[in-house]
Amino acid sequence: MDFAPSARVADLEKRLWEFVNERVRPSETVYAEQLAAGSLGTQPAVMEQLKSEARERGLWNLFLPDPRFGAGLSNLEYAPLAEVTGHSPLAPEAINCAAPDTGNMEILAEFGTAEQQELWLRPLLDGKTRSCFAMTEPEVASSDATNISSEIVSEGDHYVINGRKWWSSGMGADRCTFAIFMGVTDPKAPPHRRQSMVVVPLDTPGVRYVRDLTVFGYSHGPGGHAEALYENVRVPKSNLLGDEGGGFAIAQARLGPGRIHHCMRAIGVAERALELLCRRVRGRVAWGEVLADQGVVQEWIADSRVEIEQARLLVLKTAWLMDTVGNRGARTEISAIKVAVPNMALRVLDRAIQAHGGAGVSEDTPLASLWANVRTLRIADGPDEVHKRTIARRELRRFEQDQR
Repeated sequence: MDFAPSARVADLEKRLWEFVNERVRPSETVYAEQLAAGSLGTQPAVMEQLKSEARERGLWNLFLPDPRFGAGLSNLEYAPLAEVTGHSPLAPEAINCAAPDTGNMEILAEFGTAEQQELWLRPLLDGKTRSCFAMTEPEVASSDATNISSEIVSEGDHYVINGRKWWSSGMGADRCTFAIFMGVTDPKAPPHRRQSMVVVPLDTPGVRYVRDLTVFGYSHGPGGHAEALYENVRVPKSNLLGDEGGGFAIAQARLGPGRIHHCMRAIGVAERALELLCRRVRGRVAWGEVLADQGVVQEWIADSRVEIEQARLLVLKTAWLMDTVGNRGARTEISAIKVAVPNMALRVLDRAIQAHGGAGVSEDTPLASLWANVRTLRIADGPDEVHKRTIARRELRRFEQDQR
């Protein structure tokens, strides 16, 4: 395994660092002020300025491996760039590499027809629209996707959709134009062939935005996290993605690269937390001693550095496996990073919060908000327990011969 970046990736990483440090991080306060002053769903003007500059700098759609639509980078090549974007919550969107649009663009690029790509993928690639992903349901344990109960019923040339979804991130943004909706098309099929995915334009009659969900009290504007009701929503059958019964397989294809993106961004978050921790303790005195000189603080710093390096290597190995043997061949590692990285980042964030005292849990630093976001990752895209079960079962399979 060779994780050394190519000349092209090294150049992109250098330019991305310059953009994040010179333009994105200094804009975080302005973004928060504009978001608070604006109406619900309205994009702060500073984000549009950042997007325009990112395009001018050639830092746009870096995540898409298909060169027809994006930068044509492999998972391993994009990984260090995703880490850089983790240093600021604004960076992913600024370079058009933010979830859930990334996953939706991947679905449309891989499974969409030419017409679907023209209608929905191209505007996303250009940053003119946004999208959401409607999979999770409040009435069932959605960590098991076979529990999805929303209905997609065939009626002539249309599908009629009924169901309640929540955690449809970004749906409240004024430029969010469609959802990729997952529901049951054949309840009598085998469990993993019951679901399908269809594109639902949000202006279709019967789509109702119910409420915006907060994350530990944080409202993630401008798009938020929606609960929505779909009542007798009719869409043409031409909106079907892939084939009927292919929804579960599409979801798995979407989640593989997405977990690399999430985990590398979380490593970037951990690096920023460690930076804030070190800056704090070098300039803070308690009981007549600089905090940085105290043994317990030095232990926090050392543990954080060791854990970050371990996590990064595991994610890079996973990305390399996905590129060389495919998602199925990297299934254990994909589950492993989804468990290891958010937990690591939370430990580093907790130490940084502790070092900041009251400031650490306030809005005066980004630490509390970053902690809330990373804590969510232990649930989103499959909770820890599901991934641990996958790892354990695959490990036990290696010893099946011992029982014969």
